[in-house]
Amino acid sequence: MATLTSPQSKLGSLYFDGNGVPQNYALAVMWHRKAADRGIALAEYGLGLLYEVGEGVHQDYAEAAKWHREAADQGSSNAQAALGSLYSDGAGVPQDNVQAHMWFNLAAAQGDMPAARKPDQVATKMTPAETAEAQAFAFAWKPQVGQQPDCQPPVAVADWLRQDR
Repeated sequence: MATLTSPQSKLGSLYFDGNGVPQNYALAVMWHRKAADRGIALAEYGLGLLYEVGEGVHQDYAEAAKWHREAADQGSSNAQAALGSLYSDGAGVPQDNVQAHMWFNLAAAQGDMPAARKPDQVATKMTPAETAEAQAFAFAWKPQVGQQPDCQPPVAVADWLRQDR
């Protein structure tokens, strides 16, 4: 599946990385916001990352969680892993191991290798019932592609959850 993006999102990424243009976080925020407001998951994730690290904007974990959630709901594995970390740490959202486990599982099911180790780490702080609940949420999860996703929605979450890790 081809990755859908927007010129604004691409510009935001270029300014964020300083790739071909001088690095400028304020311009990265501006261009990512234009694309994020149109529902572009890559831009939503980028904007979330900028709020998470406080580059070009005041650091705001709640705003980071909001934007990561928008992208994660569309199936962005990077945003799913970032949201899992926010739930695990209780940064910008209430600390919730069930939610952290679910989002890490969803990211890992798409091949995000750093996220693949996280469900087992979070599970050490959970009861077996909570772990089962998180897995059930991940199994039932469906991407909410309403605008223009920049990612391929996961299709093998159930298969990944059944694997011995």
